[in-house]
Amino acid sequence: MHGNALLEVERLLSFSKMIYHQGTKDTKASADTLSYDVLGAAINVHRELGPGLLESAYEACLCRELSLRQIKYERQVLPLRYRGMAVDCGYRVDLIVGGLMLVEVKAVTKVLPIHRAQAMTYIKLLKLNLAFVINFNVERLNLGIYRIVMS
Repeated sequence: MHGNALLEVERLLSFSKMIYHQGTKDTKASADTLSYDVLGAAINVHRELGPGLLESAYEACLCRELSLRQIKYERQVLPLRYRGMAVDCGYRVDLIVGGLMLVEVKAVTKVLPIHRAQAMTYIKLLKLNLAFVINFNVERLNLGIYRIVMS
């Protein structure tokens, strides 16, 4: 990873370090490492492609980058359950990475509060504590990364 990209990732990880999942101590270190790797992968994709493409292109390329790094992920899933019944209503999260975090890929002019609220709802439904909303439609990717932590 290049120096500037490394600084961007370190800056993003420097705040909100309290990430736990299902009450395990080791998960904080795993989530921090995974966050670093996922953001590094996203930065590589943005550096290669730049802004202006569709979300689906960035998502596919990010999946390829995660695969190259041997990072496990699930794509386009959301097992929505309501009052004990599975409900198939078309909601899909972009990525669940390492079973620890949600990644929502955007290619919009501006990330709106509803985009962050949507990610928060998804991590609540999935019983996760961490999400990244990554908007690739920016000149520098660090301006398009939003970290959401459920406490």
